[in-house]
Amino acid sequence: MVTPKRFHLALKHKITPFKKTIKVDPDKSMSIRSFLIGSISHETSEAKNVLESEDVISTINALKKLGVKIQKQKTNRYLIFGKGLGSLRAKKNTKLNFGNSGTLARLLIGILSTTPDITVEIKGDRSLNKRNMKKLIELMSEFGATFLPKKKYNFPLKMISTDMPIGIKYEAGVSAQLKSAVIFAGLNSFGNTEITERKKSRDHTENILKNNTQAIKIKKGRKKIIEVFGKRSLNPIKLDIPGDPSAAAFFVALTLLNKSSSIIIKDVGLNKTRTGFYQLLKKQGARIKFKKLKIVQNELRGDILVKSSKLKAIRASKSYYVNSTDEYPILFIIAGLIKGTSIFKGLEDLANKESNRIKEMQKVLDQIGVKSFAKNGEIKIFGQGMIDGRKKRIIVPNLGDHRICMSSFILSILTGAKTNIKNFETVFTSSPSFLKIAKFLGAKFEIKR
Repeated sequence: MVTPKRFHLALKHKITPFKKTIKVDPDKSMSIRSFLIGSISHETSEAKNVLESEDVISTINALKKLGVKIQKQKTNRYLIFGKGLGSLRAKKNTKLNFGNSGTLARLLIGILSTTPDITVEIKGDRSLNKRNMKKLIELMSEFGATFLPKKKYNFPLKMISTDMPIGIKYEAGVSAQLKSAVIFAGLNSFGNTEITERKKSRDHTENILKNNTQAIKIKKGRKKIIEVFGKRSLNPIKLDIPGDPSAAAFFVALTLLNKSSSIIIKDVGLNKTRTGFYQLLKKQGARIKFKKLKIVQNELRGDILVKSSKLKAIRASKSYYVNSTDEYPILFIIAGLIKGTSIFKGLEDLANKESNRIKEMQKVLDQIGVKSFAKNGEIKIFGQGMIDGRKKRIIVPNLGDHRICMSSFILSILTGAKTNIKNFETVFTSSPSFLKIAKFLGAKFEIKR
């Protein structure tokens, strides 16, 4: 895995119709979790079809600094030699760099907060260092961890773990990362940790841990309750990771809006907590089907079949946010290129992603001539239908946000707008095959160093 050098992307050509079959990059969320859970489990864990992206490289590098042995068997396949709960170790003056990954930051801090004798300096890249970590810090402080300087809620920070962690009670919100951080912290705490989930968020962590009935118990009903029993050893895991539904969403959007086109995306993760994007678009007339469904290691997966469609304006209530968080930038592009006013609600947390995704996507849409209005976590996009962008120009600055880069790319090849996307290498944090797949579908672009 080689870190990509910085590059810009120039585009000016509209894509032609296509009928193709593709396979997208493996799921990032599950790839990161496979290494983290493998490292605190007993014996040797195995992860196959791992995403080899920047965020996963950051995960591997951080765990190696904490004494975990990770061995690459072949492309996308790794062995993780688990050290067991509470056994990670940090040498004096250890510095951990989470890169661009909010998932890695929150989940590994969850593990380290209740691991004895850990003092580390923690930071990320320019984008991650801007993100507010107040909720995470407050939760880990409940377990007994200390963060310095006090009342500072963004990286860089110093984290000092607690030697006497006590389980807590937590009412989960829309963030699966915070929920997972609490699960990880609870696993090595004294007593039990109880998480009440009223809004169902991504459940990959629970699914991977589900077979450890000695350590975790899940009660489902009107509300989901997760009980974590502290200080119980974890069994090794063996994961075969499916394709990433968030990576697939960009090619689904492209197909829906590109006339006379169709696509089959093979072996994608279709966990219900990840398919809000697809369910929402189906309601607007999108021709999307899930085929060859099967459950593997507690996760639903299958093929996605898509045909170009005439879509109605989108009405997305706040309930969609938790199951389609990563897809909102590309949903905004779709809204701009179909006729009518689309409304998206409940987007308050979208401002604390790799960038303020509401404001930055408004800037992108404005350059192509699409007006929008945002206030109090809601945005209205006044779609015009497909735009002839040959006389338009789009410039995307260096935001360190892979989803905005990818969304702007799709907008450009659909409209033919002359586009320059700065620092496109940030897409490698999640989708290293994005450009290769786009080229296979017929997209034309120029890489500028």
